[in-house]
Amino acid sequence: MSELDLSIIGKKTDETIFKYNWKDVVLYALGIGARINDLQFVYEGYSDGLKVLPSYACIIAAAGLQLKKLGKLDFSRFVHGEQSIKLYRSFSPSGEIICRGEVNNIFDKGKAAVIHMKVSGYTKEDEHIFDTKWVFFYLGGGGFGGEQGPKTETITPPEGKEPDFSISYKTTEAQAALYRLNGDFNPLHIDPEFAGRSGRFKGPILHGLCTYGFATRAIVDSICNGDVEHFKEFKARFTHEVYPGETLITEGWKDNDRYIIQVRTENSVVLSNAYAIIN
Repeated sequence: MSELDLSIIGKKTDETIFKYNWKDVVLYALGIGARINDLQFVYEGYSDGLKVLPSYACIIAAAGLQLKKLGKLDFSRFVHGEQSIKLYRSFSPSGEIICRGEVNNIFDKGKAAVIHMKVSGYTKEDEHIFDTKWVFFYLGGGGFGGEQGPKTETITPPEGKEPDFSISYKTTEAQAALYRLNGDFNPLHIDPEFAGRSGRFKGPILHGLCTYGFATRAIVDSICNGDVEHFKEFKARFTHEVYPGETLITEGWKDNDRYIIQVRTENSVVLSNAYAIIN
């Protein structure tokens, strides 16, 4: 019997209000590796106004996930599988955003349940700002007789073709310690003893959404020429852990009206099945 409350499928969660100010968005920018010369993202007195990196949508939307509504679950068995963001306008450097969430579906993969959730953000005037989609694996939560779900699109870089852009950012040893101040306090990202208990990791690992943020920043820096207004959509699958101090290499290949994206370290592909849409 699944521990998941399957009656939640298709239902909306309670509205939440996310309040933030310029210090919050600067902290986020620093958490995903913004440098001191990235003044538009780290200085509240920037001449053209402080800008907010698009992946801040994930920090806002996390307030609307309300995972406890899924049932009495062991959250150590949760694995973040995929993430996507779609922006309809850029963020103000401070304000209030209304988050509306729903559980789109829960699929039965046998050894795991796959949970699809969506959280959207709106202004107080009901202007649509963003959509985020989240895919979680709940290990051991399958076998309840549900649908297996559709096969997802396979997105791979074109074989033998050099990327249209490639940008490398080195994370710091303290990257996860800094990023967690945005609200994800899972000890997996800072406590060596806790990380070691899994038997999978040699130490604390970087948050998946931190890696996702680094990739977002790479897309903004390269194909958006630093202008967040051009950034419209980014979807990716988490495929390997990253350790603080490793270098993240984000590569992109033009593919009609989108870019195929891949993020890797020296040894592994860490974000795959990814694309970005820029206008």
